[in-house]
Amino acid sequence: MPPTLASLVQHSALKLTVRAGADRLDTPVRWAHASELADPVPYMEGGELLLVTATNLDAENPEVMRRYVRRLAGAGVVGLGFAVGVTYDDVPQPLVDAAEEAGLPLLEVPRRTPFLAIAKAVSSEIAADQYRAVTAGFEAQRELTRAALAGDGPAELLTRLAATVDGWAALYDASGAVVAAAPDWAARRAARLTADVERLRERPAPASVVVGDTEDRVELQSLGTGRRVRGALAVGTGAALGTAERYAVHSAVALLTLTTARSRSLQGAEQRLGAAVLRMLLAGQPDHARGVAGDLYGGLLDAPFRLLIAEAADPSTTAQLTEAMETAAARSGETLLMVPEGERLVVLAADGGHAVAAVAAYAEAQEAAPPREPSTQDAEVVVGLSAPAGPIAVSAAYKQAEQALSVARRRGRALVEHEELAAGSVLPLLADDAVRAFADGMLRALYEHDAKGRGDLVASLRAWLSHHGQWDAAAADLGVHRHTLRYRMRRVEEILGRSLDDPDVRMELWLALKIASPPAP
Repeated sequence: MPPTLASLVQHSALKLTVRAGADRLDTPVRWAHASELADPVPYMEGGELLLVTATNLDAENPEVMRRYVRRLAGAGVVGLGFAVGVTYDDVPQPLVDAAEEAGLPLLEVPRRTPFLAIAKAVSSEIAADQYRAVTAGFEAQRELTRAALAGDGPAELLTRLAATVDGWAALYDASGAVVAAAPDWAARRAARLTADVERLRERPAPASVVVGDTEDRVELQSLGTGRRVRGALAVGTGAALGTAERYAVHSAVALLTLTTARSRSLQGAEQRLGAAVLRMLLAGQPDHARGVAGDLYGGLLDAPFRLLIAEAADPSTTAQLTEAMETAAARSGETLLMVPEGERLVVLAADGGHAVAAVAAYAEAQEAAPPREPSTQDAEVVVGLSAPAGPIAVSAAYKQAEQALSVARRRGRALVEHEELAAGSVLPLLADDAVRAFADGMLRALYEHDAKGRGDLVASLRAWLSHHGQWDAAAADLGVHRHTLRYRMRRVEEILGRSLDDPDVRMELWLALKIASPPAP
């Protein structure tokens, strides 16, 4: 506790007597200062015990004393010490009345007590309080460090921090989601601050903000080094933090930041191990891959998983997808195997898990966003997702993901699953500009012939192909004689310079009819 007027009055060596404001002696004293100025207010900061002998004051004038005391109280002076036996033998009654009226504590200082002794007493108590605070802060640092080194995650550290500040504490991940909180009830309180955490993330680390409401005072501190915020710490208390509590919060921020940085380093090592496991799986060596994966990735290989390939010209965009997957996996306890390959990211994730769902949600949000400028299209992520696979089929899953990625890129889709390709028609896969141009060019001569009113060759060709070359069925469909249809097919061969007896020609014409854009009338 800092020194108060009460502690000074109780100081046996000072012999101070309370003459006014006895009900306000619990006010903390920031300093003791002597001044004989008629108006010392311009030199006050607030929180001082002002010591006077009234050398330059008309202390027996009620109006002068009323104005003098009122200005002192308005400036934040917490008490007035009046030395008797110097200018006045006793404390003048007008000063006592003015102090009572303004609610300003007035202390009588005996002649044998020098002002310096009071100043020393205040200074000693301030130093002792600061020492106690620093000692408590260092002890809190030690306790928090032990908790951080225990290896049980952030829960124990948050528990000890909450006890130190007599409040609650919560940890947020990079996405703004609550990772842990202490006590348990604080998770609900912390979840209501998501918007504030998101605003804090927009500022370079380190950054802090105080959120106050009718419930408590919350201080948010960002975690991370450099410009990228790796998470945030929230500390809720009933009042502003004291020195010891401030030490504890700063220690927690440092420890959690170091833990985050250490986790990133470990992730780098895990990533290199994951790359080795993936190479072995692609090489058809699942047994060796399991041996290398150990406990880290072994569980992932024991159940069906998906292989996805994400691609974007801007690495920061891929990082956003990575963050979304990591957050989803961390919340559900899933294992991810992530391997960067240049502009690509290759991932093995549990089939039906939260990480795969996060990819789908990310892609859906990307496709639902307003159209972007052509110059920013490279910032978008394109993802190809394989069918469920096991360790012996990783090579096939990789090819599936590549095929799906290629289709997603051609279609302008954020995500394509290989199962869509296997279950759907081949025609959408061919619907890009190059194939459409080929189809238009192949049929152009037939469309031009029909446009001149020389026959209906395109419709006849479509009917004949749809009936697999059966003349009677196709002619009946067209409402013409089969000889008329035979004549038209010969004209098709003559115009195109290709034989309809060739199955490849028939296939190309059928696909062209499905894909080509008929000319405008």
